[in-house]
Formats: sequence, structure tokens, C-alpha cells
Amino acid sequence: MTLTQAAPLASPRPRDDSPRDQAVLIVHGADRTGIVAAVGSVLSKHGANIVSLDQYSDNPHGGAFFQRTVFSLDGLKGALPEIEGDLRAEMQRGFDLEFTLRDLSKPKRVAIFASKEDHCLLDLLWRHRRGELPVSVSMVISNHTDTADEVRSFGIPFFHVPSPAGPDKSVAEAQHLQLLRGNVDFVVLARYMQILSGRFIQELAVPIINIHHSFLPAFIGAGPYAKAKQRGVKLIGATAHYVTEDLDEGPIIEQDVVRVTHADTVTDLQRRGADVERAVLSRAVRWHSEDRVIRHDNHTIVFA
Repeated sequence: MTLTQAAPLASPRPRDDSPRDQAVLIVHGADRTGIVAAVGSVLSKHGANIVSLDQYSDNPHGGAFFQRTVFSLDGLKGALPEIEGDLRAEMQRGFDLEFTLRDLSKPKRVAIFASKEDHCLLDLLWRHRRGELPVSVSMVISNHTDTADEVRSFGIPFFHVPSPAGPDKSVAEAQHLQLLRGNVDFVVLARYMQILSGRFIQELAVPIINIHHSFLPAFIGAGPYAKAKQRGVKLIGATAHYVTEDLDEGPIIEQDVVRVTHADTVTDLQRRGADVERAVLSRAVRWHSEDRVIRHDNHTIVFA
């Protein structure tokens, strides 16, 4: 494991819509009458102003309920512990619900994994520098050194962790865990061309987002654009999903496609596919970082 020294961290451009004294509240669980009123009463008690509210029930008669609420409150940081306590007490009064509450002024910490292909990695770093992604990039980890200089130019710490050939990645994954534990809130695989073991996923215990260079569930595995060309597809796409122990079968966050023709070569498909990959991954990262994605079983509810 080697660390490439980086220049001082570049400050992102200020965002006009950056949250000030705002928090996001996620509530999910069994649907029943009175959830919205109960949540609203707690926020109203503390003088909070609801900025936005999205909700969804997959079945109003005993189904699952999901709600995302953004609210503002002067002196938010000091009030959050009391609000959280009141919410917990309210949820215990006949509701079968879970909730999370987060101060939006504290961006989530992310580590980005990459290999040789740099289009998704550099797009995320560029968007972060422009202030388009409300995250704190803790580090970039790669099994190659090809992108070290470019990552350095963004002022982001770069770690080279070689991944030996063969199925046993335990040494590399132990180094990954040493770097990541306690330092990140989620991980993004920006075309990281290595399979993560189930043990690593369990021990890391934070969400992992992957970009898959095809429109899942089609063309799983290596060489999807060559497979797509052989099948004569008219659409190619990309899929951002959460990583689980089942390869490429985790809950899908975002997908998109672009139309192609018989005249497009494999190289054309790769070039056009890279554009879709960048857009899909950046949207997924942004939505996750803003708590717009709620996982439920093996799918997601996305309040985009």
C-alpha cells in the first residue's frame, strides 16, 4: 500500500443552495394512518419549518411507507438531539417505523475506488470541485497508479493498493479496511475492475455504489459492449446500483440509455456508453449523498 502525496485540498466552489440550518429526516416502515401528522407534530413543536416532503406507500392497506422530509430550524445543531429523542418517543407510540436524522451541513464522506479507466473517477472529482456533489472525498484508492497525478491535481489523497491475480484478495482487502474504517460513510466503485468479497462488504458495513457498464440485467460480466454489438442492440445503457454479495444484482439506484445503430462499432459503443456511465453514476452519488434513496428489500425508493 503506497500513498501518493497530494497538494493541499482544493476548496469547492460555494453553492448558492448549500443547506444552512437544514436537516433531512427519513422515515420508513409499516404504513398506517397518522404517520405524516405524527412527524409533523414533532417538527412543529420545535418550531421547524418543512422545506420539502416526499412520501410513498407501496400499499396503503398494510404495505410499506417511506417519507423524506427536509426542514430548517435556527440553531439546528443544538436542537437535533432533543428532536431525535422526541421522534423516537413518537415512533414508539403504535408505529412500526425506523428513522434517520442528519444535519445537511455535514457532507457524507466518500472513498472512490478506481482502476485504469478514469472517465467516471475524473467526472466525480470535477463535479465535486465545482460544488455539484455535496460530499467530502476522503480518498481515492486504486489497484493501478495510472490516475495518481490527475487525482493529485484535485488535492485528493491517492492510495495505491495492488490487487494480485487470482481469487484471493484478502491482503488487499485488509489494507482497504485499514484505510476506510471510521473514515468514510460510503464507497463508490468508479469502474473499479475487481470483485469485492462478501466478507469485505460485511466488515466494511457502509453502502457501496457501483456503476455497471450495461443496462442490467442484460450483459452481466466482462465485455458488455462487445456482447451488445454481437446482439445488434439498438440501445446501450448504464446502471448504478448498491453492491451486495450477489454480483451485479444489488438494488438499482439509477439507469439510463442512449440509442445506437448497426453502424456503431464497439469503440463507438464504448465512447457513447462512457458518457451514460458518467451521468448515471453522478446522479446516483448525488441522490445517495442527499439521502434521497431508501433501500427496501432488493429495490430502492428514490425521491429525486
